[in-house]
Amino acid sequence: MLAKNMAYPIGSDAERYVRTELQHMVLNDSFNTTSSYVPVSVKYPDGLISFVDRHMRYLNANPKLDAWMYIANLRLKTRARQ
Repeated sequence: MLAKNMAYPIGSDAERYVRTELQHMVLNDSFNTTSSYVPVSVKYPDGLISFVDRHMRYLNANPKLDAWMYIANLRLKTRARQ
């Protein structure tokens, strides 16, 4: 289970869980998970950041967020309408 109010250091169980959940969303056609533009050309030479990287960076930058709620809200926001 994920603890509230914690950062998700690379390699930790929490980071692996969050990354896995985001990757499942990318693989599921029910979600709109397109890459988005990022102006950091050194790290992203094509100018696109993946859905997973974008949200992992956001969670790491905001360690007080509850990852369970963030992923639940993200599922609602990105669900493709049919």
